[in-house]
Amino acid sequence: MYREKIDAYFNQHRDKLVQDICRLININSVRGEPKEGMPFGQGPAKALGEALKIARELGFSPVNMENYVGTVDLNDKPTELSILAHLDVVSEGTGWTKEPFRGTVENGVIYGRGAMDNKGPAVAVLYALACAREIEPNLSKNARVILGTAEETGSEDIRYYYERVSPSPKTFSPDAEFPVINIEKGRYAPSFGASWEEDKALPRVISIKGGETVNAVPSEATAVVEGVDYDMLEAMAEMIEEYSGANFTLEEENDLIKITAHGKSAHASKPEEGVNALTAMLFLLSHIRLAPSRGYEMLCALNELFPHGDFYGKYLGIEQKDEISGALTLNLSVMEFSLTGFTARFDCRFPVCGTKESVSDAARAKLKAKGIEIQGAEGITMPHHTPADSPFVKTLLKAYEDYTGCKGDCIAIGGGTYVHGIEGAVAFGCTMPGKDNRIHGPDEHVSIEDIVTSAKIFAQVIIDNCK
Repeated sequence: MYREKIDAYFNQHRDKLVQDICRLININSVRGEPKEGMPFGQGPAKALGEALKIARELGFSPVNMENYVGTVDLNDKPTELSILAHLDVVSEGTGWTKEPFRGTVENGVIYGRGAMDNKGPAVAVLYALACAREIEPNLSKNARVILGTAEETGSEDIRYYYERVSPSPKTFSPDAEFPVINIEKGRYAPSFGASWEEDKALPRVISIKGGETVNAVPSEATAVVEGVDYDMLEAMAEMIEEYSGANFTLEEENDLIKITAHGKSAHASKPEEGVNALTAMLFLLSHIRLAPSRGYEMLCALNELFPHGDFYGKYLGIEQKDEISGALTLNLSVMEFSLTGFTARFDCRFPVCGTKESVSDAARAKLKAKGIEIQGAEGITMPHHTPADSPFVKTLLKAYEDYTGCKGDCIAIGGGTYVHGIEGAVAFGCTMPGKDNRIHGPDEHVSIEDIVTSAKIFAQVIIDNCK
């Protein structure tokens, strides 16, 4: 009944949908310093303002909740369905062949930071809402699109929203993969570190710096060493390049050598898809001749606990897996190392079988044995699981099957989305099975065909759930 009308709507609005995705990509919405009325900085607030402008152009009356989130309602009936998308993005990183903050359309593909995570899907659900209203103007229930601005940095925005508004009976987020994500692993991402007195003995490490975002594999790390033989260091770097998959460049000035490790970024929930420049750097530095010192001991301890290529936490003592959600993953994400101490963060995603004892307590014990302490609040988020046989999940799977012709089933992911902890909620789209949209990496992109198909699916889901 609806397929022909939904297809016709998106044939008519396809070009405008693409233009509006590019409008949002053109805004650098990486979290910045908070300002008055802009809790996450100017970029996210600007992106939210532009998205709500798009909603108004589509004929809606959106609400801006103090630049934490924006809401767009289908109608004034009781809300049955909430759709959670976000407009903030991770930093651009390195390795792009396109402009990261300029929506570029080539050969049916939209390129730019946020094209898939999550500006493209956010625009898709806005157009789906407009499509549903046009096709069925008298739906008896409301669907609400909620546009957040801090998903990539802790989801303070969505907590703000749910402190003021109760969850709706049904919720999904188009911020993952099709068919349906009904399991999201737990997450443990603490800060940790140590301090010591400076030791002036040479050769030594002056500094290490790597990573920008805790939920991404660091694509670059730098270190400065003093009193190290250049030829020896160059030879060792060449050997480790073959093993690690990273590349090293050296710059010498007087007794100092700056080392840069070049890896490959990926989402922290899939560390095996990247090349961690920070762990490659630790591997290199722990294998050159340095003077004995507390700092050098710590460097070697870090290399032991987070060895390059250990994606599963074996050496941190937290390796585990189960049949329904897979294996625990571990990514050393961010580090600053100086002559008198270091601070760092890792990102662990653990399966449904994981517990506080088997994850955070075990990691803390391993770190403490090396003289390293967890710093600040030690938050741990337990896994999220919605039964695959729930009526809502079945409705989503049917819409996916009808518009793609593919078999729909439920899968587990390591990434956490906005729906984590919301009873009965799931992640639904927009990455199609088998596609690599380079999320959190260089040249992030989405095909126009895929994003339009996603929008059609969402329009069908809105109508099905709001009759």
